[in-house]
Amino acid sequence: MRKELKMKFKGIAPILLGSLMLTYVSCSTESSVEENLTSTEVISSTELKYSDETEMVSEELMAIAEDVYTADEIGSTSKMNYASGYMPNCVVVSVVLTQNTKEVVLDFGEGCELSTGNTVSGTVNLSYSLDLEAASNTIEMTLDGFTFNEVAIDGEAQILRVRSNENGNPQGTSNGFFEATWPSGETASFTGTRTREWIEGYGSGFWGDNVFLITGKRTYIGIAGNEFVKEVTTPLRRELSCRFIVSGVLEISRLGNSVSLDFGDGSCDAKGTLTYSDGAEEEVVLRRFRN
Repeated sequence: MRKELKMKFKGIAPILLGSLMLTYVSCSTESSVEENLTSTEVISSTELKYSDETEMVSEELMAIAEDVYTADEIGSTSKMNYASGYMPNCVVVSVVLTQNTKEVVLDFGEGCELSTGNTVSGTVNLSYSLDLEAASNTIEMTLDGFTFNEVAIDGEAQILRVRSNENGNPQGTSNGFFEATWPSGETASFTGTRTREWIEGYGSGFWGDNVFLITGKRTYIGIAGNEFVKEVTTPLRRELSCRFIVSGVLEISRLGNSVSLDFGDGSCDAKGTLTYSDGAEEEVVLRRFRN
């Protein structure tokens, strides 16, 4: 499927094919959660859906924080007003300056649609040093009554923002903890490190050409209480114009067993390939919310 740049994204059918397990477990409906995984099973198809949605929440929160910081950073170094167009007009921005820090409150009200088509509400609070010309800066993020596509998100993160990494690119490394509660009452949490290297589009003035490489290792506690370790083994490529990760490999482990998920060849689609420990492969269709 060819990549296509769109200002809004359309939803995909809420299906997830296959199961992310070393032995097959059927899932008759998405609301059915396989709570009793055996010692050889890694993750069920239902858990994978929720897990992928938490990944999108984490990614979008970092995108919000870095977009705000980047506008200040470019404005400070180039002495010009800069905006990528990523933040919607419906957000209310409040700023408080202290002697050394800038406090930014992003109030999305009762519902505000981002440029990517996701709907958020509540507030995101950011705090960082006023020394925007420093080689690095730390962004503190907290949430207050925040929801993402009707999923309530609670937690906080600390993002180390580096102006230029070893490749000469801007980079943000987030260490944080977030808990998600879906409208149906299921909860899941995720904690760990996520690094986003900004490889294309920095300072272009248009969010849609921004491209990031994502690495990191996180712990995910699923809706059935199972604990999974998710580690990027080949950097994940995120093109902000696409809802899906377009390439890269993620390894998911539980109780010493693991499967790998290959996100593809760069096409903007929902397809991925699972590789089991015995080398067997299976194509799956991922889902990232319905918009």
